[in-house]
Amino acid sequence: MHAVVEYIDRYLDQKLDLGALAAVASFSPFHFHRLFRALMGEALGDYVRRRRLELAAIRLRAQGVSVFDIALGVGFGSPEAFTRAFRARFGCSPTQWRKSKRGQVARKAGQAGGKAKRKNGGSRIKETAMNVTIIERPSVHVAYMRYTGDYGPAIGRFWMETVAPWMATNNLFGRERFGIGLDDPSVTKPSQCRYDACAASPEGEVLTGNPHHKVIPGGKYAAMPFEGTGAEIGAAWDALLRDWLPKSGLQLDSRPFFEHYPVDGRYDAKTGRFTCNICVPVAVL
Repeated sequence: MHAVVEYIDRYLDQKLDLGALAAVASFSPFHFHRLFRALMGEALGDYVRRRRLELAAIRLRAQGVSVFDIALGVGFGSPEAFTRAFRARFGCSPTQWRKSKRGQVARKAGQAGGKAKRKNGGSRIKETAMNVTIIERPSVHVAYMRYTGDYGPAIGRFWMETVAPWMATNNLFGRERFGIGLDDPSVTKPSQCRYDACAASPEGEVLTGNPHHKVIPGGKYAAMPFEGTGAEIGAAWDALLRDWLPKSGLQLDSRPFFEHYPVDGRYDAKTGRFTCNICVPVAVL
């Protein structure tokens, strides 16, 4: 089922019929449909529609392309059908959503500027410099454990209480690690948010603990170094997606976002501060 939902996320712009998805799962269409609802808690069609709308909401916030292009890019055949479905899910039109989210960024920037004034009397808004570089990453095979639920402190506990013991048992420390947030908590219900804690693992490697396996796709990524705590990394993601990306001349594609923890990354157990690289998949507009 992990392979199926990964396939759905990668190909949301294409027709996703029951037969093709059942083939990914190696089940008959009849049994697959029943299993999907039992394991995922929602019908296949509802899940696909939800994921298309959630991805559209993220792209509306982060990209300057037209609503029509975003509708086509997530698999809707017309802007009218997209607008109806979007309004039913989020309570407003795609254009209103885009304006409200960008308005939030502007208000945050104004708050950061405080009451400081320029000499000419205008407001002074301080922008945080972001060291973003465009890199080419190779694809990497990983073993992973999945957490489902509200992001935040629970992610740190998941790494410490579940993932770290599993890594120790399998002698995985000293390898690259990745944290993949498969959903955006600003558009997905907390109970449905998925997070994969990954360690680099060659294909075919046998590990205890029944981990899942997949490939993190290679290609072009916008990468930004981060140093801070788990409570601070959300603001860094917001800055990259809401402030930098719309001005970059690039757009998101269907590969997952992730945090890359290199072998020489730092972690301070006393303060909870760590280093990583925030990586966002990008393509030319």
